[in-house]
Parts: sequence; structure tokens; C-alpha cells
Amino acid sequence: MSDTTSEVYDRLTGAEDAPEVEARNGLRHMLSLSMNKVADGLIDPKLVLSWLANALGVPAAVVSSFVPIREAGALLPQILLAGRVEALRHRKWAWVTSVVGQGIGAALIALAALTLDGMAAGLAIAAALALLAISRSLGSVSYKDILGKTVAKTRRGAVTGVAGSVASFAVLVFALVLIFGTGQAQGPVVIAIGLAAVLWLGAGAVFSTLEEKASDPDPEAPGIDLTPLKTDPQFRQFIYARGALTVTALAPPYFVLLGGGQDALSGLGALLLASSAAAFVSSYVWGRLSDRSSRLVLALSGFVAAGFMALAVVLEVMGLASGYVIPVVLFGLMVAYHGVRQGRSIYLVDMSPEDARSSYAALANTLIGVLLLAVGALGGVLSAFGPVVALSGFAALSVCGGLLALGLDEVEEG
Repeated sequence: MSDTTSEVYDRLTGAEDAPEVEARNGLRHMLSLSMNKVADGLIDPKLVLSWLANALGVPAAVVSSFVPIREAGALLPQILLAGRVEALRHRKWAWVTSVVGQGIGAALIALAALTLDGMAAGLAIAAALALLAISRSLGSVSYKDILGKTVAKTRRGAVTGVAGSVASFAVLVFALVLIFGTGQAQGPVVIAIGLAAVLWLGAGAVFSTLEEKASDPDPEAPGIDLTPLKTDPQFRQFIYARGALTVTALAPPYFVLLGGGQDALSGLGALLLASSAAAFVSSYVWGRLSDRSSRLVLALSGFVAAGFMALAVVLEVMGLASGYVIPVVLFGLMVAYHGVRQGRSIYLVDMSPEDARSSYAALANTLIGVLLLAVGALGGVLSAFGPVVALSGFAALSVCGGLLALGLDEVEEG
């Protein structure tokens, strides 16, 4: 069994005779992270929760709060959690707690959908989503540290890339069901949310078996550590680059407004379909490329995203943004978006000192949460002039993000 595990791991990551303990841990990462990502896709606030809330008669003002609750709740608390995570000798328990909390949040959302409607359902779902988002923030602040401790450099991108591709295939099937199948009924959607709860609990069970060496926490470490921002110029440039590249996450909704947004395939269902299909074909490739140079993956993704945003603008101006055209261009943008996700994650793990990965991750994500709100507000201002203006501004920021990424140091060497 050990020989088989090592052989599978070596083939998936390109490793040559990786230690058996790393092979076992790597496959556990892939399995638990895949379940985590599938669950995340099944409960996507942009599509699934918004559709369900509309079906339950939730007021639009409450529905519109779902995405901000999810995004801000997952990013902003991280700086408060980093010190607690770094005080743990075994950080895997932080991630286990995270997915268990997300599972409970998903179960509460399913329960609310089965027993409530209208404003009561909306408030209950929003509260459960807040629990899910805060739990997710704990997982985000701890995962990069755990990955760095249990998987060697130059193989981390492959591990997360495999999980991304496996999970995206499952979410792609779900998207097709939502658009074309019986998933347009309320019952199957609630079942999918319940399945997400089960998957999160299963991910916690698998991750709890990770063979993690005990850390030696510093009892005098500050609870909130701003040191990287003050003393590490590469960290600051990484924040600038990643902040500019947040437009790759904010741009997709503007694509559905092109061409009048009248075609069914250019709706939110197509957004999930394009995202999952793009992740399926690109996550593993981006992961392997990130193991060679996450800096170049960030830069290339920024330039590719800008190109597809510019193409969408040109098509709209020429009156060609209709039918299947925009979903195809959206697919290209989402390929670049998943490149940004892979590149930023691996770069942060590889650049961070071994004893401060949680602090680096927490500070980076909290700052990005603030920048995401700022860039989102800019997008809101630009959208007042139409999606063409908004996407043009986003394309310019994406180019800036790519150029900033080119100025980063290589961190995969050595």
C-alpha cells in the first residue's frame, strides 16, 4: 500500500521518490481539499443561495447581503485568528475546526430552507452564512502553514491543483443540473446544500489523520503581527499585485450584463458553469506551473485576464456580445482567474518564513479583504457608466497587477 501511495503521489506531483510520509499526507490533502472545494461550489452565494433565497421569497435587500457576508467574513477576521493558530502545536486542528464549522453552517442553511420562508428565512440563512464565513477564515489562515509543513516546495501547487480539478468537475456537473435539469426545483438545491454539509464533515475527518510534526510556538509572539508589512518589501509588493488582481474575481458579474444580459446561458448559471469548467481544465496545469514559478503564473494570469476583459469590451462595442459568445469569453477569463488563485496561494506559502506562515497569510488576506471592498466600490462607480467602462477599468488594473507580479522575487528556487 505504501508503494502504491508513493507511486500515485509521485505521478500526480512530478516528484521523484518523495518520502512516504509526504506521499500519505499529500493524498490526504488532495482528498480533503477536494471535498472542501466541492462543498464550497454547492453552496456558492452568487448562484445557489441567491436562487434559493428568491425561491423562498426573501427580500432582495437581504439576498444582496449574502456575497459581502461571505467574502468579508472569510477575509477580515484572519488577522485576529493568526496568533491563536500559531499558538497551536498541531495546526491541523484549526483547519478541522474550520470545516466542521462550515458543515454546521451549511446544515443550518438547509434547515432554514426546509422550515422558513420570507424575511425569517433570509435572516436565518444570513446568520448561518456568517458562521460559515468566519469558520472559513480560520481554515484559510491555517491551511498555508499546514501545507508548508507537510508538503515539500515544488509539489504544493500540484497538490492543490489536483484538488481544484477534481472538485471543479463535480461542480460542473452540478451547474449543468441547475441549468438544464431538475435542479431548477427547490428540493434538489436543498439536498445539494445538505450534501455540502456532509462533505465538509468528511473533509475534517480525513484531515484529522494528517501526520503533522508538532510546532514549537513562541509564547511571546504578538497576537496581531504587522511586522511583515513594515519590514518585508516583497510582501508589500505581493499585496499590491494581488490587490490589483482582485478584479479577476469581481469582473465576471459584469459579463452577464453584456448584450443586455438576455440570453439564458449568460446568466448566473453560466457563470458557475464557466468557472467550474475553467477550473477543471486549468487548475492542475496552473498548479504544476506554480511549482516552477508562481511569480510568472501571477503575471501571466493577469495579462490573460486583461486580454479577455478587453475582448469582451470590443465584442460589446461591435454588437457581437450575444448568444454563446460571451460565455466563451467568460470561460477564458475564469481560466485566468484560477491561475491567479493558484499563483497567489503558492507564492505566499513559498515566500513566508516557516515560523510565520499563519501571520503572513492572515495579514495578506485581511489586507486583501479591505482592498477587495475598495476595488468593488470602484467597480460600483464605474458600473454606473455601464459594464463596458467597468470592464475597461478592470482590464487596466489587471495589467498593473501582472506588471507588479513580474517585479516579485522568485521563491521556488532552493
